[in-house]
Amino acid sequence: MSFPEQLRARIGRVGVWSGQFDYSPAPVVRDAAREVQDLGYGALWTGEAVGREVLTAAQLLLAATDDLVVATGIANIWARDALAMAAGQLAVGEAFPGRFILGVGVSHQPLLDVRGQDYGKPLSFMRDYLGGMDHGYDVYRGVAPSPRPPRVLAALGPKMLELAAEHADGAHTFFVPPEHTARARETLGAGKLLAPEQVCVLAADATVAREIARRHTSSYLRLANYTNNLKRFGFDGDDFADGGNDRLVDTICAWGDVDAVAARVKAHLDAGADHVAVQVLVDDRRGLPRKEWAELAPALLAL
Repeated sequence: MSFPEQLRARIGRVGVWSGQFDYSPAPVVRDAAREVQDLGYGALWTGEAVGREVLTAAQLLLAATDDLVVATGIANIWARDALAMAAGQLAVGEAFPGRFILGVGVSHQPLLDVRGQDYGKPLSFMRDYLGGMDHGYDVYRGVAPSPRPPRVLAALGPKMLELAAEHADGAHTFFVPPEHTARARETLGAGKLLAPEQVCVLAADATVAREIARRHTSSYLRLANYTNNLKRFGFDGDDFADGGNDRLVDTICAWGDVDAVAARVKAHLDAGADHVAVQVLVDDRRGLPRKEWAELAPALLAL
């Protein structure tokens, strides 16, 4: 079995994505991670904004579990230099063999404003950064893991997807419809991991579901990377107003019962995704959707 096939087999077709761990103390995070593992999900994805440093957070999750794969979605490349990122990837990968995926990305201008940094030219910066990471692998003097943990890129546009195809093990996409997944697969080719995130709300009432979903879309529609990407799929400024109209909200967020969420996840898989990282939204914006993870698991893990 080749390395990409081993990776796909290890993480399965569906995992969990959550940005909510920052709001819980470490003992709760550990317990929730073990619950994700015990439910049968193969991978747990977590991001980086202005909460826990993501490689530290990944180790917290890995140390709390036995065989769960933990993936960064994503580690901000402006937050550490390329050598530090490579060293972190190798150190975590060696400590937890076969259980770590490093997702890296260019993040967004507002998150660089917090750091007092200039966003500059993210595509060229990423290209140079990956070269710096490759150099870091060569000069690393710690005990190196074999094989090296996968490196995937946060990629939305064609050029970043092309970079992922050429210089990474695949792509982690976010805030995208299945139509984007199909286009991303065409760009990446058959040999690369494609792992989109899919957000959902388990609520049958349209008003309730869209209210929860719109809080989510409101945050991301402030970021040009996402609106520019959605414009490629027929959305425009009118769709983005006031947190997104119903058409946009329903495109980004799968809401309804378990079957409705499973159908959207299956649409990504049918479009070429290897693995879908499911992010569940609940009314408590800082709460972990542990009940919903359990409710969804039988249907999602049967896909």
